[in-house]
Amino acid sequence: MAEIIDTRTEPDRAIERACTVLSEGEPVAIPTETVYGLAADASNPDAISRIYEMKGRPRFNPLICHVSDMTMAEAHVTFDPISRRLAEAFWPGPLTLILPQRRESAVHALASAGLDTLGIRMPDGFSRQVIARFGRPLAAPSANTSGKISPTSAAHVQADLGSRLKLILDAGPSEIGLESTIIKVEDGALRLLRPGGLDAAEIEKLTAREVLRPESAGSTIEAPGMLASHYAPGAAVRLNAEDVRAGEALIRFGGRPLPGESGATIVLDLSPGGNLREAAANLFDYMKQADASGARTIAFGHVPEEGLGEAIIDRLQRAAAPRA
Repeated sequence: MAEIIDTRTEPDRAIERACTVLSEGEPVAIPTETVYGLAADASNPDAISRIYEMKGRPRFNPLICHVSDMTMAEAHVTFDPISRRLAEAFWPGPLTLILPQRRESAVHALASAGLDTLGIRMPDGFSRQVIARFGRPLAAPSANTSGKISPTSAAHVQADLGSRLKLILDAGPSEIGLESTIIKVEDGALRLLRPGGLDAAEIEKLTAREVLRPESAGSTIEAPGMLASHYAPGAAVRLNAEDVRAGEALIRFGGRPLPGESGATIVLDLSPGGNLREAAANLFDYMKQADASGARTIAFGHVPEEGLGEAIIDRLQRAAAPRA
């Protein structure tokens, strides 16, 4: 199994060991404020290939590159004025921008799935220190088998990919618990390619522009998280449940009990007090707990659509989608 280093008690050793493994062309599981990422040198095609192989990820599904500061970002992508304003306002943080890749960028085409654009973000927390020390961008999708529930703790990563990884950095539970929001600016219009940990309403408030939702976007895979079936547990998923069937697991919201829940294999509440930020942070962990309960189906109660509820519902709809 993978070596685990606690970044809270051994930060220096964690950084040095991570940089050593990354320099060997091997992926490292790193903590971010969104979810745990499977990070590798974005300029090394062999290292990037190992990400795809380890996850079983389709190679037409591009990776997000993570940078430590604006200087590193500007070496690889070209910012338009709106995207720069978004970066200055929300980085470091849970926002990914899709931007034209510079011709001189060392990020390999495998990371961008051959597109002429690159998904890039500046994470908050310990991972940023690792990137700064390593000195190059890290391609880092979520550290889980492709299409499955994203990990929000080192234990989640160890249970899924631990036998194939050399190193996992443990910084405790992810603060946000949802992947980053992905935005692409085209001809001055803001397109939401994936809702996530940054509420789109905050972007609209800053820019005084409407953010066009995924329905307004095309079907081309331009960014991670755009596959129809994604974030899926082993069990089937039933949404907007008004009752609970015998043997189902229940994940509800807002402290609202449902008829029949006494017969559920497990009952979890994303936020008894109705806090969507708390619900987002708990979502993937609770999905894993419900999946481990032995239930054939996980029933989800209603979740409001406003704020971070938009990103939560996006994940649930993809988890419930027909699977290949």
